[in-house]
Amino acid sequence: MKKVLSCLMLIGIIVVSGCGPTTQVTRLDSDTTVDLSGKWNDTDSRMVADQMIDDCLTHIWINNHNQEKGAKPAVIVGFVRNKSNEHIATQTFISDIERAFINSGKVRPVEGKDVRDEIRAERADQSENAAIETIKRMGRELGADYMLYGQINTIEDREGGRQIMFYQTDLTLSNIESLEKVWIGTKKIKKFIGRKKLKL
Repeated sequence: MKKVLSCLMLIGIIVVSGCGPTTQVTRLDSDTTVDLSGKWNDTDSRMVADQMIDDCLTHIWINNHNQEKGAKPAVIVGFVRNKSNEHIATQTFISDIERAFINSGKVRPVEGKDVRDEIRAERADQSENAAIETIKRMGRELGADYMLYGQINTIEDREGGRQIMFYQTDLTLSNIESLEKVWIGTKKIKKFIGRKKLKL
């Protein structure tokens, strides 16, 4: 009898779990704005990068550089520190900044440290293993004139089911040779998140 009851209970569990909600996936265009949690997301990353680089490249420093050097400045994107109270994919934000720089056509972006090390290792390997006419020479890298770096901070205010998320991104562009700060930019985002209470 116990075996029969156990079998019936097991069948009941399987039937009930099979009737539960199913997962539905809908593909969206990558530029679609969707804000489910109110946290920093891909839209924030892309918007902040575009607006800050637009501000950076309309500042007087770039005209001064072009007049003095007669060539587009070489820029490297350094660190962007996450000082917020949530996980932020800073590498995605850095990629958005680099994309905005490249798409502007006003600067010459150069690779960061990690990629440089990989490329230098490849050149070293070529010097031993590649055909002479295809070897890429050492000592031909474009030295950066400026480095962009910064941080993302948050302030959270919560009361009951209501929440305010405030994000502030601060970026600085410095002359690598002189350490002069030539541009400082700030972008602020404020989000209100209202959650309805469940009625029991």
